[in-house]
Amino acid sequence: MSFGKTRKEADAQAVSTAMRVSVASIAVNLALSLLKLLAGLIAHSGAMISDAAHSASDVFSTFVVIIGVKLADKQPDKEHPYGHERLECVASVILAVVLAGTGIGIGLKGIQKITSADTADLAVPGALALAAAVISILVKELMFHYTRRAAYQINSGALLADAWHHRSDALSSVGSFAGILGARMGFPVLDPLASVIICVFIEKAAIDIFRDSMDKMVDKSCPEEKIEEIRKVILDTEGVLAIDELKTRLFGSKIYVELEIRMRASMTLVEAHHIAETVHDSIEKHFPEVKHCMVHVNPDEEEN
Repeated sequence: MSFGKTRKEADAQAVSTAMRVSVASIAVNLALSLLKLLAGLIAHSGAMISDAAHSASDVFSTFVVIIGVKLADKQPDKEHPYGHERLECVASVILAVVLAGTGIGIGLKGIQKITSADTADLAVPGALALAAAVISILVKELMFHYTRRAAYQINSGALLADAWHHRSDALSSVGSFAGILGARMGFPVLDPLASVIICVFIEKAAIDIFRDSMDKMVDKSCPEEKIEEIRKVILDTEGVLAIDELKTRLFGSKIYVELEIRMRASMTLVEAHHIAETVHDSIEKHFPEVKHCMVHVNPDEEEN
């Protein structure tokens, strides 16, 4: 019972952490999107305006994270006896689609500017746009590390997706800086070209987020390193002779474990049950992300 209580406390702390980080993300993205938009308009930089749109989309993305984490934390009910953890994966998929759409829009706008205008007629961005790009790079990179650390701490796919939104925004600003600097050095076409490069970075992040979310929705197994750690905990339990089968599957931010262990055939039912229960409790104690563990006992047929 104590393990269940610990898991509930951990889940509550995870939700609290996700909310705190999400509120910080919203505040930072609102401030940065406004700064970039003003800098882009005043300094005549299409790349910086595109960057502002990217930051603004991150505000919506963070709201999706909040909703996803809240729904995933709902307790199991009659219609959902295994819980709602996969709703966080749904939130991550939505984030990936939104991010991909934002990137495509930015890229198309940049291509349109390059192909439809004489490069001599393209406006040369002002120095304010350069300053805004530098500020954005520094702030968004800090937010990436802050959010990613929290995501790994609570094992949240949606929060990790939001972290990569911050990183893609930082990369966008790097592209903006290079484009704006090139335009000011006499190559104005580099400003819209930077928008196209930004699009590539954003699409890469969107694909990575989407693939990770789908892995957690189609019962992909845990990484081999995690499986080996679980295997060691099982074999270290006194009375376990061998592991006949060990299967794991990702269920949102949680892990389901099913295993068959071999014991002496001469054991009593009470002894075998006690060892199986010890294995079950040890796994949940060492791996808080394990939501459910099923242990099946096989008799050692080679025992004399």
